Amino acid sequence: MNYSNLFKIAIRAIAANKTRSFLTALGIIIGIASVITMLAIGQGTKQSIHSSISEMGSNMIMISPGADMRGGVRQDASSMETLKLEDYEAIKNECTYVKAVSPMVTSGGQFIYGNNNTPSSLYGVNQDYLEIRQLTVSEGQMFTDTDIKTSAKVCVLGQTVIDNLFPDGSDPIGKVIRFNSIPFRVVGVLKKKGYNSMGMDQDDLVLAPYTSVMKRILAQTYLGGIQCSAITEGVTEQATAQITEILRRNHKLRDATDTAEADGDDFNIRSQEELSNMMNSTMNMLTILLACVAGISLIVGGIGIMNIMYVSVTERTREIGLRMSVGARGIDILNQFLIEAIMLSVTGGIIGVLFGVGASYSIKAFAHWPISIQPWSIVMSFAVCTFTGVFFGWYPAKKAAKLDPIEAIRYE
Repeated sequence: MNYSNLFKIAIRAIAANKTRSFLTALGIIIGIASVITMLAIGQGTKQSIHSSISEMGSNMIMISPGADMRGGVRQDASSMETLKLEDYEAIKNECTYVKAVSPMVTSGGQFIYGNNNTPSSLYGVNQDYLEIRQLTVSEGQMFTDTDIKTSAKVCVLGQTVIDNLFPDGSDPIGKVIRFNSIPFRVVGVLKKKGYNSMGMDQDDLVLAPYTSVMKRILAQTYLGGIQCSAITEGVTEQATAQITEILRRNHKLRDATDTAEADGDDFNIRSQEELSNMMNSTMNMLTILLACVAGISLIVGGIGIMNIMYVSVTERTREIGLRMSVGARGIDILNQFLIEAIMLSVTGGIIGVLFGVGASYSIKAFAHWPISIQPWSIVMSFAVCTFTGVFFGWYPAKKAAKLDPIEAIRYE
């Protein structure tokens, strides 16, 4: 018996019991749709997080003061004074894997213009900060080296601050705003970036020369941090190692010797690459977990196929006996029932893929969740469908193939 006849027989058998066949395939439909939807949500979230990290600077390196022990008490890292302007100069002049570096000091407070005010953060930085954080001045200009040298009271505003201080839409360039009680002249406006996927408003900030913030607001000589940008994302580790070596030398920290242990770092270095790798690892595990939970319904669907194939073998015992008596071999009977199981599974898989894609785009449209349907998830779904049909249809088909023709014909 050729395979075309086996397919025709399988189609007639499935069509003869439409409702039962649909209900059998329903488990596969739900399973495949769930797997595709869960994978789409997981991959979409992963890409959204990666995009947000890239917007903040995928090759960014952040240096912050390290906590220290004083009198047996561990101090808060934010109160440490371990980072100096000399460290910034050394990194700028000596680190070959860094293309941009900016000192950073921050202060939170109230910005006031006329009768309007808004709380925000003032960042004391230099011009390289724009490149490091991938920011752009859309109107006006960035403050200059002269402004930094003279500790000029000038600033560049983010769009959120502008919306709150200038609700009438007036041009803020040249206007004088106050940070607490200190006046700052607005020289530029940052291009709007909006919220990232982690819910952070990237436009709620004000930039000013770091010298102005250090001298006129904070009255301090040490830095709150240093931010760098590696030449490429691929050399972030080399840049981190080079920065560590420079800072340990500047801070006169001892390396390990035969008689003494090495001094611990009094600074912390974190890179966006570390954050990206951590988030990718977490999202991969979450995506696998979601797919496994959704895949449970595939097992349930497979058991349904096995159950219905058992019923089909029992109902068609006489038919099997007749086919064997006119020359059908055991392998033909095996293939006949195996093809039926595979067709049920694959048909359910096709419908499940359509439902899964539709459900994914519905979630994106109504819930506004990020999704990303990967081609490999659809290919994997069809592979799983075929495997499910073969795995769960094999035993009932094998049982049908081993029936004795005479006993089968006599079966009531």
